[in-house]
Amino acid sequence: MGSDRITARAFHEREGVEDWRLLYGGAYVHYLVESFSQGAQFIAAIAEIADELDHHPTVDLRAEGVTVRTFMRETGAVGELDVQLAQRISVAAKAMGLRADPARLQVVGIAVAQDAEADVLPFWSAALGYTQLRRDLSADPQRRNPHLWFHELRPSKPGRGRLHIDVCVPADQAEARVAEALAAGGRLADDSFAPQWWTLASPENHGVDIVAHPDIEDGPY
Repeated sequence: MGSDRITARAFHEREGVEDWRLLYGGAYVHYLVESFSQGAQFIAAIAEIADELDHHPTVDLRAEGVTVRTFMRETGAVGELDVQLAQRISVAAKAMGLRADPARLQVVGIAVAQDAEADVLPFWSAALGYTQLRRDLSADPQRRNPHLWFHELRPSKPGRGRLHIDVCVPADQAEARVAEALAAGGRLADDSFAPQWWTLASPENHGVDIVAHPDIEDGPY
């Protein structure tokens, strides 16, 4: 990780970033807008700030809102430039009368469990057109679709790899998301790591982790 990286705790302690949350791969914010054109005006303001700092976020525009992600390109973590960018974007949003809605933030990832002797990352990367970022991580080069995280299957079961879904949400939204999933028929499989994450099972036993740990202490990855 770069020396400029800061933790989630340090990020949240900075003034002017109250609207932002740390999820997988960076710091995120979602601002509600009244129209597509208002969102475009907000993006123009973001572009001006980003060019001045020479640090460019990923921006998603919808008629109902604008989502912004800022991150260190080399690591997906956050650093001092991300703090400065977040602070200035928040000022621009406030000047336009925009309100942040953290409940609309989430990042979905796919966790691929493989046998200790297997290496399926090249297959999945090729099948999805992804780029390998780390020994255990592959992602969409356009940063649009779920990343893939690869981990060892325990206990070992050669030829029996499996998948589960990771849903990363802000720490202040995680318990509500867990409650909603349980009310919709889910089952709590493991909460021994809460509030970092909760493991749920669907009515047909598909696995889902509701993840909040990037927003708590250690920072995103």
